Amino acid sequence: MPKTQRALIIFPTYNEKDNIEKIVHAVLPLDPRIHVLIVDDNSPDGTGQIADRLAQKESKVQVLHREAKEGLGKAYIAGFKWAIEHGYDFIFEMDADFSHGPEYIKDFLREIQEHDLVIGSRYISGVNVINWPMTRLLLSYFANVYSRVITGMPIRDATGGFKCFRREVLQAIDLDDVHSSGYSFQIELNMRVWKKGFRIKEIPIIFIDRVAGASKMSKKIMREAIWMVWWLRLKSIFGKLS
Repeated sequence: MPKTQRALIIFPTYNEKDNIEKIVHAVLPLDPRIHVLIVDDNSPDGTGQIADRLAQKESKVQVLHREAKEGLGKAYIAGFKWAIEHGYDFIFEMDADFSHGPEYIKDFLREIQEHDLVIGSRYISGVNVINWPMTRLLLSYFANVYSRVITGMPIRDATGGFKCFRREVLQAIDLDDVHSSGYSFQIELNMRVWKKGFRIKEIPIIFIDRVAGASKMSKKIMREAIWMVWWLRLKSIFGKLS
């Protein structure tokens, strides 16, 4: 990665006080061009205050405070807009709970040189998920099969949340038209990128379920993903996906 380029890792947080400081300290030393943006949805456990202290000590850490918990999608959209405004070249989505291993970041930075979106895939080389109950693993796996069949996207892990975009990709998407969250947010974003003809690359990762904090998965998020793929297909058919 040329020295003039900068990469921003966006961590959306809600009640991540046990993880946020550790993950920031894990990613910053990996490459001198990495910066961090913590997007906190007014966590009642004090995550936002911990983030502010980190930002005071480290110039490469910034914090974006939001007034309420509105879902993963809106947190990332706010982070994307901030990243574009501040001129970052490569923009990451990454969980703060260590389910996304920092050791893969170097692989993303290598592959993004030749691609427009790099996705960390749990399913590109078998099934690489650790510590999930079988019911959740099967749900995730078949949700990806389902989304691939309905939308036609050639992506094995369309619901994964560990990815890196070129800034130009996010600039080309109408971010104000993205309204979904959770699983369906990742599917929708991938679909918009794919339909615009950008170069997408999946790289294998091992996903390890969180060991601290609580999962944000809910039945509402799963239901949204089921109907969202049909909405995306219809929008695509009628040329309304921008």
